[in-house]
Amino acid sequence: MNGSEFPESEFEARCERAQTAMHEANLDALFFTSEAEMRYFTGFRTAFWLSPTRPWFLVLPANGKPIAIIPEIGADLMTKTWLDDIRTWRSPHEKDDGISLLASVLEDYSNIGILKGRESALRMPLANYEALLDLLPRVTFHNATPLVQSLRAVKSSAEIEKTSKICQIASTSFAKADQLFHVGQPLEDAFKNFKIELLKNGAEEVPYLVGGVGQGGYRDVISPPDKTPIQSGDILMLDTGATLEGYYCDFDRNFAFESASDEAMKSYDILYQATDAAIRAARPGILASELCTIMQDVISQSGGDVGRMGHGLGMQLTEPPSLVSFDHTPMQAGMVMTIEPSMSMSDGRMMVHEENIVITEGKARMLSNRAPSELPIL
Repeated sequence: MNGSEFPESEFEARCERAQTAMHEANLDALFFTSEAEMRYFTGFRTAFWLSPTRPWFLVLPANGKPIAIIPEIGADLMTKTWLDDIRTWRSPHEKDDGISLLASVLEDYSNIGILKGRESALRMPLANYEALLDLLPRVTFHNATPLVQSLRAVKSSAEIEKTSKICQIASTSFAKADQLFHVGQPLEDAFKNFKIELLKNGAEEVPYLVGGVGQGGYRDVISPPDKTPIQSGDILMLDTGATLEGYYCDFDRNFAFESASDEAMKSYDILYQATDAAIRAARPGILASELCTIMQDVISQSGGDVGRMGHGLGMQLTEPPSLVSFDHTPMQAGMVMTIEPSMSMSDGRMMVHEENIVITEGKARMLSNRAPSELPIL
Protein backbone atom coordinates (compact mmCIF):
# COMPACT_ATOMS: atom_id res chain seq x y z
CA MET A 1 0.00 0.00 0.00
CA ASN A 2 1.28 3.49 -0.81
CA GLY A 3 -0.39 6.47 0.82
CA SER A 4 1.82 9.00 -0.97
CA GLU A 5 0.81 11.38 -3.75
CA PHE A 6 3.35 9.56 -5.96
CA PRO A 7 3.41 5.99 -7.27
CA GLU A 8 5.91 3.57 -5.76
CA SER A 9 7.97 3.73 -8.95
CA GLU A 10 8.79 7.39 -8.15
CA PHE A 11 10.50 6.41 -4.90
CA GLU A 12 12.19 3.40 -6.44
CA ALA A 13 13.73 5.69 -9.06
CA ARG A 14 14.89 8.17 -6.42
CA CYS A 15 16.54 5.45 -4.35
CA GLU A 16 18.18 3.86 -7.40
CA ARG A 17 19.71 7.20 -8.37
CA ALA A 18 20.95 7.70 -4.82
CA GLN A 19 22.37 4.19 -4.59
CA THR A 20 24.23 4.57 -7.88
CA ALA A 21 25.84 7.73 -6.48
CA MET A 22 26.56 5.97 -3.17
CA HIS A 23 28.44 3.15 -4.91
CA GLU A 24 30.53 5.73 -6.78
CA ALA A 25 31.30 7.49 -3.48
CA ASN A 26 32.03 4.22 -1.61
CA LEU A 27 29.23 4.80 0.88
CA ASP A 28 27.47 1.87 2.53
CA ALA A 29 24.43 3.88 3.61
CA LEU A 30 22.91 7.34 3.90
CA PHE A 31 21.55 8.50 7.28
CA PHE A 32 18.90 11.24 7.47
CA THR A 33 17.27 13.14 10.33
CA SER A 34 15.40 15.86 8.43
CA GLU A 35 11.88 16.12 7.05
CA ALA A 36 12.64 16.81 3.39
CA GLU A 37 14.90 13.80 2.94
CA MET A 38 12.51 11.54 4.86
CA ARG A 39 9.68 12.63 2.57
CA TYR A 40 11.80 12.52 -0.59
CA PHE A 41 12.76 8.87 -0.17
CA THR A 42 9.61 7.51 1.52
CA GLY A 43 6.60 9.76 0.79
CA PHE A 44 6.01 10.14 4.56
CA ARG A 45 4.31 13.53 4.95
CA THR A 46 2.92 14.91 8.19
CA ALA A 47 2.62 18.24 10.00
CA PHE A 48 3.97 16.51 13.09
CA TRP A 49 7.47 17.72 12.16
CA LEU A 50 6.42 21.09 13.60
CA SER A 51 6.86 19.57 17.05
CA PRO A 52 10.53 19.46 18.11
CA THR A 53 9.86 16.83 20.78
CA ARG A 54 10.58 13.67 18.77
CA PRO A 55 13.50 12.82 16.47
CA TRP A 56 12.92 10.81 13.26
CA PHE A 57 15.54 8.72 11.46
CA LEU A 58 15.89 7.16 8.02
CA VAL A 59 18.66 4.92 6.69
CA LEU A 60 19.08 4.25 2.97
CA PRO A 61 21.41 1.27 2.43
CA ALA A 62 23.52 0.95 -0.71
CA ASN A 63 21.16 -1.85 -1.70
CA GLY A 64 17.47 -2.32 -0.95
CA LYS A 65 14.72 -0.14 0.47
CA PRO A 66 15.11 2.55 3.12
CA ILE A 67 14.79 1.64 6.80
CA ALA A 68 12.66 3.90 9.00
CA ILE A 69 13.59 4.25 12.69
CA ILE A 70 10.78 6.38 14.05
CA PRO A 71 8.68 7.17 17.13
CA GLU A 72 5.83 4.74 17.68
CA ILE A 73 3.27 7.51 17.08
CA GLY A 74 4.24 7.58 13.38
CA ALA A 75 4.10 3.83 12.75
CA ASP A 76 0.60 3.67 11.27
CA LEU A 77 1.23 6.48 8.79
CA MET A 78 4.61 5.06 7.79
CA THR A 79 3.01 1.69 6.95
CA LYS A 80 1.04 3.52 4.24
CA THR A 81 4.28 4.33 2.40
CA TRP A 82 6.24 1.88 0.26
CA LEU A 83 8.59 0.91 3.12
CA ASP A 84 8.69 -2.60 4.59
CA ASP A 85 11.23 -2.18 7.40
CA ILE A 86 9.82 0.15 10.06
CA ARG A 87 11.36 0.07 13.54
CA THR A 88 9.83 2.07 16.37
CA TRP A 89 10.34 3.08 19.98
CA ARG A 90 8.15 4.80 22.52
CA SER A 91 8.98 8.52 22.34
CA PRO A 92 9.68 10.76 24.16
CA HIS A 93 11.87 8.50 26.28
CA GLU A 94 13.59 9.56 29.46
CA LYS A 95 17.03 8.08 28.71
CA ASP A 96 17.15 6.51 25.24
CA ASP A 97 15.14 8.37 22.60
CA GLY A 98 15.77 5.88 19.82
CA ILE A 99 19.57 6.03 19.95
CA SER A 100 20.28 2.38 20.78
CA LEU A 101 17.72 1.26 18.18
CA LEU A 102 19.31 3.54 15.58
CA ALA A 103 22.81 2.30 16.50
CA SER A 104 21.69 -1.30 16.01
CA VAL A 105 20.87 -0.43 12.39
CA LEU A 106 23.88 1.73 11.62
CA GLU A 107 26.44 -0.68 13.13
CA ASP A 108 26.05 -2.88 10.04
CA TYR A 109 27.76 -0.22 7.89
CA SER A 110 31.29 1.18 7.84
CA ASN A 111 31.03 4.34 5.72
CA ILE A 112 27.85 6.34 6.19
CA GLY A 113 26.88 9.57 4.45
CA ILE A 114 25.19 12.31 6.47
CA LEU A 115 24.20 15.88 5.65
CA LYS A 116 26.84 18.24 7.06
CA GLY A 117 27.02 21.08 4.54
CA ARG A 118 25.29 24.31 3.61
CA GLU A 119 21.48 24.36 3.93
CA SER A 120 21.40 21.24 6.10
CA ALA A 121 20.64 20.78 9.79
CA LEU A 122 20.97 18.02 12.37
CA ARG A 123 17.42 17.50 13.59
CA MET A 124 18.24 15.62 16.76
CA PRO A 125 19.76 16.70 20.08
CA LEU A 126 23.50 17.19 19.77
CA ALA A 127 24.02 15.18 22.96
CA ASN A 128 22.17 12.25 21.38
CA TYR A 129 24.28 12.51 18.23
CA GLU A 130 27.44 12.43 20.35
CA ALA A 131 26.08 9.39 22.20
CA LEU A 132 25.41 7.71 18.83
CA LEU A 133 29.01 8.29 17.76
CA ASP A 134 30.22 6.68 21.00
CA LEU A 135 28.10 3.60 20.21
CA LEU A 136 29.59 3.34 16.71
CA PRO A 137 33.38 3.56 17.11
CA ARG A 138 34.07 1.66 13.87
CA VAL A 139 31.74 3.77 11.72
CA THR A 140 32.97 6.77 9.72
CA PHE A 141 30.48 9.51 8.86
CA HIS A 142 31.12 11.37 5.60
CA ASN A 143 29.63 14.60 4.28
CA ALA A 144 27.02 13.54 1.72
CA THR A 145 25.48 16.99 1.26
CA PRO A 146 26.67 17.53 -2.34
CA LEU A 147 25.50 14.03 -3.32
CA VAL A 148 22.01 14.40 -1.89
CA GLN A 149 21.49 17.99 -2.99
CA SER A 150 22.47 17.16 -6.56
CA LEU A 151 19.92 14.33 -6.61
CA ARG A 152 17.09 16.46 -5.25
CA ALA A 153 17.90 19.43 -7.50
CA VAL A 154 16.78 17.61 -10.65
CA LYS A 155 13.03 17.09 -10.41
CA SER A 156 11.00 14.30 -11.96
CA SER A 157 8.15 15.11 -14.32
CA ALA A 158 5.71 14.32 -11.51
CA GLU A 159 7.40 16.82 -9.20
CA ILE A 160 7.45 19.49 -11.90
CA GLU A 161 3.74 18.95 -12.52
CA LYS A 162 2.90 19.61 -8.86
CA THR A 163 5.05 22.75 -8.79
CA SER A 164 3.45 23.94 -12.03
CA LYS A 165 -0.04 23.52 -10.56
CA ILE A 166 0.68 25.53 -7.41
CA CYS A 167 2.38 28.23 -9.51
CA GLN A 168 -0.77 28.49 -11.61
CA ILE A 169 -2.91 28.73 -8.49
CA ALA A 170 -0.78 31.59 -7.19
CA SER A 171 -0.76 33.29 -10.60
CA THR A 172 -4.57 33.14 -10.74
CA SER A 173 -4.74 34.59 -7.23
CA PHE A 174 -2.37 37.49 -8.03
CA ALA A 175 -4.53 38.28 -11.06
CA LYS A 176 -7.33 39.24 -8.67
CA ALA A 177 -5.23 42.03 -7.13
CA ASP A 178 -7.65 44.81 -8.06
CA GLN A 179 -10.38 42.99 -6.11
CA LEU A 180 -8.20 42.11 -3.11
CA PHE A 181 -6.20 45.27 -2.33
CA HIS A 182 -7.15 48.94 -2.03
CA VAL A 183 -6.12 52.27 -0.55
CA GLY A 184 -7.05 52.53 3.13
CA GLN A 185 -6.89 48.78 3.66
CA PRO A 186 -4.79 47.65 6.66
CA LEU A 187 -1.78 45.70 5.44
CA GLU A 188 -2.74 42.69 7.56
CA ASP A 189 -6.11 42.57 5.76
CA ALA A 190 -4.36 42.56 2.39
CA PHE A 191 -2.35 39.54 3.55
CA LYS A 192 -5.49 37.79 4.84
CA ASN A 193 -7.40 38.45 1.61
CA PHE A 194 -4.59 37.01 -0.47
CA LYS A 195 -4.26 33.91 1.70
CA ILE A 196 -8.00 33.28 1.41
CA GLU A 197 -7.83 33.72 -2.36
CA LEU A 198 -4.98 31.21 -2.61
CA LEU A 199 -6.97 28.65 -0.63
CA LYS A 200 -10.14 29.30 -2.64
CA ASN A 201 -8.21 28.68 -5.85
CA GLY A 202 -6.88 25.33 -4.68
CA ALA A 203 -3.75 25.87 -2.58
CA GLU A 204 -3.41 23.27 0.12
CA GLU A 205 -1.65 25.56 2.59
CA VAL A 206 -0.03 29.01 2.70
CA PRO A 207 2.89 28.47 5.10
CA TYR A 208 4.84 31.42 3.70
CA LEU A 209 3.57 34.88 2.82
CA VAL A 210 5.76 37.93 3.32
CA GLY A 211 5.94 41.34 1.73
CA GLY A 212 6.43 45.02 2.17
CA VAL A 213 4.69 48.32 1.55
CA GLY A 214 5.80 51.93 1.44
CA GLN A 215 5.78 55.17 -0.48
CA GLY A 216 7.56 54.56 -3.78
CA GLY A 217 9.07 51.31 -2.50
CA TYR A 218 9.57 49.24 0.64
CA ARG A 219 12.37 48.83 3.15
CA ASP A 220 11.69 45.32 4.39
CA VAL A 221 10.45 42.11 2.77
CA ILE A 222 10.28 39.67 5.69
CA SER A 223 8.27 41.34 8.46
CA PRO A 224 4.78 40.17 9.43
CA PRO A 225 2.01 42.58 8.40
CA ASP A 226 0.59 45.17 10.76
CA LYS A 227 -2.47 47.43 10.80
CA THR A 228 -0.81 50.23 8.79
CA PRO A 229 -3.26 51.29 6.04
CA ILE A 230 -2.19 51.25 2.41
CA GLN A 231 -1.84 54.81 1.07
CA SER A 232 -1.94 56.42 -2.34
CA GLY A 233 1.55 56.25 -3.86
CA ASP A 234 2.47 53.09 -1.93
CA ILE A 235 4.14 50.10 -3.55
CA LEU A 236 2.92 46.76 -2.20
CA MET A 237 4.95 43.59 -2.72
CA LEU A 238 3.63 40.16 -1.73
CA ASP A 239 5.85 37.07 -1.95
CA THR A 240 4.04 33.76 -1.54
CA GLY A 241 5.17 30.24 -0.79
CA ALA A 242 1.86 28.43 -1.11
CA THR A 243 1.84 24.64 -1.36
CA LEU A 244 0.03 21.85 -3.15
CA GLU A 245 0.60 18.28 -1.97
CA GLY A 246 3.77 19.43 -0.26
CA TYR A 247 5.33 21.32 -3.21
CA TYR A 248 5.93 25.07 -3.15
CA CYS A 249 5.63 27.98 -5.48
CA ASP A 250 7.77 30.99 -4.59
CA PHE A 251 7.31 34.25 -6.47
CA ASP A 252 6.21 37.81 -5.82
CA ARG A 253 4.27 40.62 -7.42
CA ASN A 254 4.51 44.41 -7.03
CA PHE A 255 1.55 46.79 -7.17
CA ALA A 256 1.33 50.59 -7.00
CA PHE A 257 -1.74 52.37 -5.65
CA GLU A 258 -3.32 55.21 -7.67
CA SER A 259 0.06 56.50 -8.86
CA ALA A 260 3.70 55.47 -9.09
CA SER A 261 6.86 57.57 -8.88
CA ASP A 262 9.28 57.73 -11.79
CA GLU A 263 11.87 55.92 -9.66
CA ALA A 264 9.45 53.09 -8.88
CA MET A 265 8.52 52.70 -12.55
CA LYS A 266 12.18 52.72 -13.61
CA SER A 267 13.23 50.23 -10.91
CA TYR A 268 10.43 47.88 -11.91
CA ASP A 269 11.49 48.09 -15.54
CA ILE A 270 15.14 47.35 -14.72
CA LEU A 271 14.19 44.32 -12.64
CA TYR A 272 11.86 43.09 -15.37
CA GLN A 273 14.70 43.34 -17.91
CA ALA A 274 17.10 41.57 -15.52
CA THR A 275 14.59 38.77 -15.03
CA ASP A 276 14.07 38.45 -18.79
CA ALA A 277 17.83 38.24 -19.39
CA ALA A 278 18.22 35.45 -16.83
CA ILE A 279 15.23 33.49 -18.13
CA ARG A 280 16.59 33.67 -21.69
CA ALA A 281 20.00 32.45 -20.51
CA ALA A 282 18.73 29.71 -18.18
CA ARG A 283 19.64 26.60 -20.14
CA PRO A 284 21.54 23.41 -19.29
CA GLY A 285 25.24 24.06 -18.68
CA ILE A 286 25.10 27.68 -17.57
CA LEU A 287 26.33 28.13 -14.00
CA ALA A 288 24.25 29.49 -11.14
CA SER A 289 26.91 32.17 -10.66
CA GLU A 290 26.66 33.17 -14.32
CA LEU A 291 22.90 33.71 -14.04
CA CYS A 292 23.60 35.91 -11.02
CA THR A 293 26.15 37.94 -13.01
CA ILE A 294 23.74 38.37 -15.93
CA MET A 295 21.17 39.98 -13.62
CA GLN A 296 23.75 42.08 -11.80
CA ASP A 297 25.00 43.46 -15.12
CA VAL A 298 21.49 44.67 -16.00
CA ILE A 299 20.90 46.16 -12.56
CA SER A 300 24.37 47.77 -12.41
CA GLN A 301 24.58 47.75 -8.62
CA SER A 302 27.42 46.22 -6.61
CA GLY A 303 25.13 44.61 -4.07
CA GLY A 304 21.53 43.92 -3.19
CA ASP A 305 19.34 43.68 -0.12
CA VAL A 306 18.26 40.07 -0.66
CA GLY A 307 21.76 38.54 -0.91
CA ARG A 308 21.17 36.28 -3.91
CA MET A 309 19.32 36.42 -7.20
CA GLY A 310 17.31 33.20 -6.95
CA HIS A 311 17.44 29.59 -5.81
CA GLY A 312 16.10 26.09 -6.29
CA LEU A 313 12.50 25.25 -5.46
CA GLY A 314 10.51 22.12 -4.73
CA MET A 315 9.29 20.41 -1.58
CA GLN A 316 11.11 23.14 0.34
CA LEU A 317 10.52 26.85 -0.15
CA THR A 318 14.19 27.38 -0.89
CA GLU A 319 16.56 24.69 -2.09
CA PRO A 320 20.05 24.65 -3.59
CA PRO A 321 21.52 25.88 -5.82
CA SER A 322 21.71 29.62 -5.09
CA LEU A 323 22.06 32.22 -7.82
CA VAL A 324 25.00 33.89 -6.12
CA SER A 325 28.59 34.60 -7.14
CA PHE A 326 30.16 31.67 -5.27
CA ASP A 327 27.76 28.91 -6.38
CA HIS A 328 29.05 27.39 -9.61
CA THR A 329 26.44 24.65 -9.95
CA PRO A 330 25.61 24.03 -13.64
CA MET A 331 21.96 24.12 -14.59
CA GLN A 332 20.45 20.79 -15.67
CA ALA A 333 17.18 19.96 -17.37
CA GLY A 334 14.60 19.30 -14.66
CA MET A 335 15.86 21.92 -12.20
CA VAL A 336 13.09 24.17 -10.90
CA MET A 337 14.47 27.63 -10.14
CA THR A 338 13.36 31.02 -8.92
CA ILE A 339 14.72 34.07 -10.75
CA GLU A 340 14.79 36.83 -8.12
CA PRO A 341 16.70 40.03 -8.86
CA SER A 342 16.52 42.89 -6.40
CA MET A 343 17.84 46.42 -6.32
CA SER A 344 18.34 49.26 -3.92
CA MET A 345 16.45 52.52 -4.31
CA SER A 346 16.86 55.95 -2.77
CA ASP A 347 16.22 56.61 0.92
CA GLY A 348 16.89 52.99 1.91
CA ARG A 349 14.02 51.55 -0.11
CA MET A 350 14.20 48.50 -2.36
CA MET A 351 12.31 46.46 -4.93
CA VAL A 352 12.31 42.72 -5.65
CA HIS A 353 10.98 40.81 -8.65
CA GLU A 354 10.60 37.01 -8.76
CA GLU A 355 9.46 34.33 -11.21
CA ASN A 356 9.50 30.51 -11.20
CA ILE A 357 10.88 28.49 -14.12
CA VAL A 358 11.95 24.95 -14.98
CA ILE A 359 15.14 24.29 -16.92
CA THR A 360 14.56 22.24 -20.08
CA GLU A 361 16.80 21.01 -22.92
CA GLY A 362 15.82 24.16 -24.83
CA LYS A 363 14.70 27.48 -23.40
CA ALA A 364 13.41 27.58 -19.83
CA ARG A 365 9.68 27.10 -19.32
CA MET A 366 7.70 29.53 -17.19
CA LEU A 367 5.86 28.00 -14.25
CA SER A 368 4.53 31.29 -12.88
CA ASN A 369 2.58 33.47 -15.30
CA ARG A 370 4.94 36.28 -16.29
CA ALA A 371 4.36 39.53 -14.44
CA PRO A 372 3.16 42.58 -16.39
CA SER A 373 5.97 44.37 -18.22
CA GLU A 374 5.01 47.66 -16.51
CA LEU A 375 4.36 48.23 -12.82
CA PRO A 376 0.61 47.61 -12.26
CA ILE A 377 -1.27 50.57 -10.78
CA LEU A 378 -4.42 49.72 -8.83
